[in-house]
Amino acid sequence: MKSIRTRIAPSPTGQDLHIGNAYTALINYVVARKYHGQFIVRIEDTDRTRLVAGSESRILKSLKWLGITHDEGPDISGPYAPYRQSDRLGTYRTYAEELVEKGHAYYCFCTQARLEKMRKHQEASRKPPMYDGLCRNIPIDEARKKVASGEKYVIRLKVPEEGMTSFSDIIRGDISFENKLIDDQVLLKSDGYPTYHLGVVVDDHIMEITHIIRGEEWISSTPKHVLLYTFFGWELPKFAHVSVLRNPDKSKLSKRKNPVWVENYRMIGYIPEALKNYFALMAWANPKGTELFTVDEMIDVFELKDIQTTAPVFDESKLRWMNGEYLRKKSDEELIQLLFDFDRNIPRNKDLLKKIIPLIRERMKLLSEFETLAGFFFRVPEEYERPIEKQRLQIALSVLESCDWNHEGMEKAIRDASGSVNMKAKDVFMELRVAVTGKTVGPPLLESLEILGKEETLLRLRSVT
Repeated sequence: MKSIRTRIAPSPTGQDLHIGNAYTALINYVVARKYHGQFIVRIEDTDRTRLVAGSESRILKSLKWLGITHDEGPDISGPYAPYRQSDRLGTYRTYAEELVEKGHAYYCFCTQARLEKMRKHQEASRKPPMYDGLCRNIPIDEARKKVASGEKYVIRLKVPEEGMTSFSDIIRGDISFENKLIDDQVLLKSDGYPTYHLGVVVDDHIMEITHIIRGEEWISSTPKHVLLYTFFGWELPKFAHVSVLRNPDKSKLSKRKNPVWVENYRMIGYIPEALKNYFALMAWANPKGTELFTVDEMIDVFELKDIQTTAPVFDESKLRWMNGEYLRKKSDEELIQLLFDFDRNIPRNKDLLKKIIPLIRERMKLLSEFETLAGFFFRVPEEYERPIEKQRLQIALSVLESCDWNHEGMEKAIRDASGSVNMKAKDVFMELRVAVTGKTVGPPLLESLEILGKEETLLRLRSVT
């Protein structure tokens, strides 16, 4: 049996790895690992106008952070190197010229001005925007003379004018397109760079990719790719198009509405296990009925055909819940290390952190929430959520100076003192919380005061009374 080989081919045109790409990367990774195959990362950097400096390294860094490890790629090489399209330009030209020789592609000399005029006319006539074939029937000898004279050109795919192009999709079944509705796609641009369509087909064939697993937005491009495989005489890979991620209002996930880069979620305080678990559930349900599971557990039961075609909703509130579940499963040592890795400003006092963590573990859903929940242990509040009522606070201060410094002793003393002046104990406790922590909500108050210590607590109270 042929070894299963999957890939993702991100373009370095954004800030980082898009969560949609991370989602498809996970599926490609799982399929490769399930069948003991290889998962490849290939950088498609042929759109030179949109390249973002540093994007490639950030993409690879985010994949590494997620733990979606690749077997071949631009950073680790492999048997089909190079894995960056800009390093393979000669290969694409060779194959584009081969198609011209076989009569399946042609030189097009249309200027941008002519193409723009053509498109405007099509729009006015309410026709689909497609190349009108002006250069399609130029005799090959005449076309070559134009090329030799230095005339600017592109190479276009010569799509059959009749018939259908069909392919089978593992997720969606058989799909067909009428050839007359398929554009004569540019394959090689005037600057010598391939378009996505030529580059992806040539690379997937040369790198022996067996399964093309990508977003549904590429379905309409697939007939062009099928034609290219056919014209070259190559065996078709298996196709599987997953649904794109949607917002809860069903709109497409976009950077105008959402944080869409993996790095955004790392900086907010999500951890890789939770993100991968959530990505897995985007369009697939674990047949065991569980929502929380590892990637290894997913590999055991996953089948591509089980992915749903309904648009998956990316609900960050559920992701946040899931992240909290994973944080609660961590040991104290593991959670402390995660916090250290997340925030360099957290004091490296493990003994103190081991006392604090039991008070906040059930409340913390993101690593970033540690500062909100527990920052007062390390620094005096610089501001208070509301004004402090000093009379109530004075009641607490008067008994805390002499009572036993444990939460049972503090609670009894404050309740007794509050009752003696006909004041509600809960109001005194709230005043105490605001004065010590700066907030009206937080971890258990008296247990926190035990950890903070008598001297520091009284110092804070005296400073605001």
